[in-house]
Amino acid sequence: MISLVDRLWYGEGRPLWFLAPFSWLFQAVSGTRRRKAWDVKDDDLPVPVIVVGNITAGGTGKSPLTAWLVSELKNAGWRPVVLSRGYGGKSSQYPLLVTADSDPRVVGDEPVMLAQTTAMPVVVDPQRRRGAAWALEKGLGDVLVCDDGLQHYQLPRDLELAVFDGARGIGNGAIIPVGPLREPVSRLSSVDFMVINGGPFAAGEKLESFQDIKHPDIYAMALEPSSLTNLNTGESRPLADLQGRSVRAVAGIGNPGRFFDTLRALGAEVTEAPFADHHQFKAADLESGASQWIVMTAKDAVKCRSFAPDNAWVFSVQATLSEDFAGAVMARIRENARKLKG
Repeated sequence: MISLVDRLWYGEGRPLWFLAPFSWLFQAVSGTRRRKAWDVKDDDLPVPVIVVGNITAGGTGKSPLTAWLVSELKNAGWRPVVLSRGYGGKSSQYPLLVTADSDPRVVGDEPVMLAQTTAMPVVVDPQRRRGAAWALEKGLGDVLVCDDGLQHYQLPRDLELAVFDGARGIGNGAIIPVGPLREPVSRLSSVDFMVINGGPFAAGEKLESFQDIKHPDIYAMALEPSSLTNLNTGESRPLADLQGRSVRAVAGIGNPGRFFDTLRALGAEVTEAPFADHHQFKAADLESGASQWIVMTAKDAVKCRSFAPDNAWVFSVQATLSEDFAGAVMARIRENARKLKG
């Protein structure tokens, strides 16, 4: 199934060309906000700050890359803290410390998923500079990783990673709403690394360019299936059990097609059930045929624990990157840490 977004933003041409004045307005407003944020931003924070984000709207794999980066930092002896906007959360006050048991209706779905995945502190605050200061005041860690903050310029940063969907790329290359770009492609000249999720590239491959965009540090990433767990009982099943299995694939994520394709590649007979990104699920959304499994992403599962049926399964993935990429990122972080210490 090709979504409307795929046709309008990621197909050939620019069918929404008549909205170009709004694209110019969007770019002008964004540029003004960016300049104002840089003009009034506070001094650098006393610990390294890494921002994982993108210049396109929709899902690209930022959160799995964030989880991978947190794991690498932990293994290297750091105490990472994740910063998040907490999109979809309805808290009346911030900052918030998120745990694996936090209510996603209050703090957002991705922060809960990251708390469960990383077992490290996750701090939610729409004003991520304030959340960062609070995390340091509480002594939560010694390095900050911001999930989806490339355009949040009030947050000082030492390292920027821009993530792309390897199949979708920059789409038709136009600014919202004509195309998927939050910022012009020229913004990539200032990021430290470009990470390409999927597409016709081998995991870990270093690329000279991506869709005619040249950058000295472009690396390919793959999202590898890692586990299949019953949402109610915690029972684990091998991924091979999806072979020939009839499943209703439920996805409220930025690019549900990628999730559906992954399940099919594992041999599942998929009935697609796409929802809007950050959809607030209810019990009726998880209905299925008598012999079907309901299979959903880890991001969606955190919102369904209280009412999920016994045939609901969580399909988890993990980011795979090269040792060269890991080494380059960690070296850059250590270098920035030394500079901050003077």
